[in-house]
This record gives sequence, C-alpha cells and structure tokens, in this order.
Amino acid sequence: MMEIPRGSLPSETFYEQVGGEETFRRLVRRFYEGVAEDPLLRPMYPEEDLGPAEERLRLFLMQYWGGPRTYSDQRGHPRLRMRHAPFTVDRAAHDAWLRHMRAAVESLELPQEQEVRLWDYLVYAAGTMVNSAG
Repeated sequence: MMEIPRGSLPSETFYEQVGGEETFRRLVRRFYEGVAEDPLLRPMYPEEDLGPAEERLRLFLMQYWGGPRTYSDQRGHPRLRMRHAPFTVDRAAHDAWLRHMRAAVESLELPQEQEVRLWDYLVYAAGTMVNSAG
C-alpha cells in the first residue's frame, strides 16, 4: 500500500495538515515564553501562572483550525472582542503580540503555504482585537 504524505488529503483539516494538537501546543508554548518576559503584554494576564491563558489560546486555535471543539464545550462561543474588552489593546500591544507570535510560528518550521495561511489569520485576528487608539 502506498503511503500518502500528510497534508495531501483534501478532506484533512488544517489542524490535521500541520500535525494536530502537538503543533498547536508548541506554537502556544513558544508564544507565551515571549509574553512572560514582555513588559507590555505580561501585565495583561492577571494570573500569576500563564498556564490557563496558554490552554485557552491553544484550545481556541485548535478548534478554529478544525480540531476538537473543547474550547466551545468549556467556554461557549469565543466572543474574542468581548473577552479582550477589559484590556487596553493598542497598536503597541498589537505589535508586541504579533512579534511573539511570529517567533512562535517560525519555530514550527511549517511548509510555506501552511505558515502563510496561519500567519495571515493571526495578523487578521490581532487587528480585530485593537480597541484603543493609544
């Protein structure tokens, strides 16, 4: 039987094409390593432990890209703008978020087509969270 390379089946979700849960674990873990050291972003996370925030983002991204619906099962509809409303998300925060996410995306070493697709979404999502002109 001939082995079909991963990512070549049209019925595969993006989640499956990029390697499933482990890929999203690596992405979000790397992202929060940057956030933990960032003087602008770290104060936006009231929890001392970034683990719960890491889990929420990981579950959201997994669900968004076609993985398990655990995020919605646990938290309901994402309502991202509402959930971020208590925080001042200005252009500086947007840029810092994307800087750490860029490093995280690059660390995955995805094929270019998948990296571009993931990155384009993250840039779009970050832009929609901006709620302050500051």
